[in-house]
Amino acid sequence: MKMIEMFQAQLEDEAGRTRRALERTPEGQDDWKPHDKSMTLGRLAMLVATMPSWLDLVINRDKLDLSPSGGSNVRQTPLRTPAELVKALEEGVAAARKALAGTSEEHLLKPWRLLVSGRVVSEQPRYIVVRDTFMHWAHHRGQLTVYLRLRNQPVPAIYGPSADEETIA
Repeated sequence: MKMIEMFQAQLEDEAGRTRRALERTPEGQDDWKPHDKSMTLGRLAMLVATMPSWLDLVINRDKLDLSPSGGSNVRQTPLRTPAELVKALEEGVAAARKALAGTSEEHLLKPWRLLVSGRVVSEQPRYIVVRDTFMHWAHHRGQLTVYLRLRNQPVPAIYGPSADEETIA
């Protein structure tokens, strides 16, 4: 199996798992957080919903500056409902599918850079960044399921049963 095929399969699996978590995100609780040092529920849910779009960015751009001169050009419109979160997820997944379908194994071996204020803080082959994006996505989705439990929302079965669901849909 080629890297691209593996990433495409993983994208489809993770998208379904993520959709089930986002569908259960409670409305009207965007500012809630379990601890002062934690991110808010709204910010976390938006992060989880939009992370698939990172694959398009990593494949189709050579770098990302987290703090560019002139300020960020990243969309920060809050996503307030489960429907908005799922829509953002689907848009990001569609962009990731297109990016993966349009790339090559050779391109995934090329370097990608993460910058802060013009300074390179990380440079790795694209396939490593794509792989790490999937792990990062699963990590934050796991955080979201903890938030769901703490807000008395049903937690979906993700990789196995949860206390609320016996089987994975």
